[in-house]
Amino acid sequence: MYELFYEMKHTPFTRGIPTTALYKTHQSSEVFSRLEYTAKKQLFAVLIGEPGTGKTSTLRRLKAELSELEYMVLYLSDSKLTPRSFYNYLLMQLGCKPVLQRNTARDNLHKQIEIMRGMQSRKVVVIVDEAHLLDKEMLEEARFLLNYRMDSKNPLALILSGQTELWDKLRLSAYRAILERVDIECFLTPMDFADTKQYIETQLLYSGHDSPIFTEDAMKSIFTFSGGNPRLINRACSQSLIYGSQMKQTCIDSKSVDIVLENEVTGVSQ
Repeated sequence: MYELFYEMKHTPFTRGIPTTALYKTHQSSEVFSRLEYTAKKQLFAVLIGEPGTGKTSTLRRLKAELSELEYMVLYLSDSKLTPRSFYNYLLMQLGCKPVLQRNTARDNLHKQIEIMRGMQSRKVVVIVDEAHLLDKEMLEEARFLLNYRMDSKNPLALILSGQTELWDKLRLSAYRAILERVDIECFLTPMDFADTKQYIETQLLYSGHDSPIFTEDAMKSIFTFSGGNPRLINRACSQSLIYGSQMKQTCIDSKSVDIVLENEVTGVSQ
């Protein structure tokens, strides 16, 4: 809608932006390094952050930057996972048929992992997204992936990603056995204004627009509204660009952003 008016080659502020074009804060780079180390050393990590703080983008970047010759990344995101479906979804990603029995599915998965590691020299990385929605039984089952033949080394890397409810769960005494197995803890929090400004400018650079669109005050209004949450920044910027193109504004100021936030984006949960 607004891309033609602003002479953009790519649409900014969307989830589909290539990971190479994403703005990388110091925090997100540190978290990425921890997850990369988790994959390399085949460890157990948790990634915690509120909705919209960039967990999925970070995981997409991890998958994109891990060599396919060295790693097999398996990704799951299903709030209704059961132990059997958990193993079968992983098996299907490995090109295997699902089976009815939970124990058989688990054994088949471990066999496939052994083949992957032994014959192909590839390390397996299992990512379970939205893990805060899983019950205790399912979280325990995910942990059991790391317990195989009493080996001293994990057969794979496991990353549980979720909102802060996941961390709150793991800190309860009932989940102590899971928390004690966690090797790496990663936390994503909202950006400050400096990073928010760089984030917006990086998105516009990706779009192909060669001059500023948002004024400094406009970006401050966006930051105040979003609290530095990338998802809310995306929505505020996208709606402001739509409004700006309709009003034929080559430069969007704080007045226009405030109009948009009041009439178009009000009610978004922060």
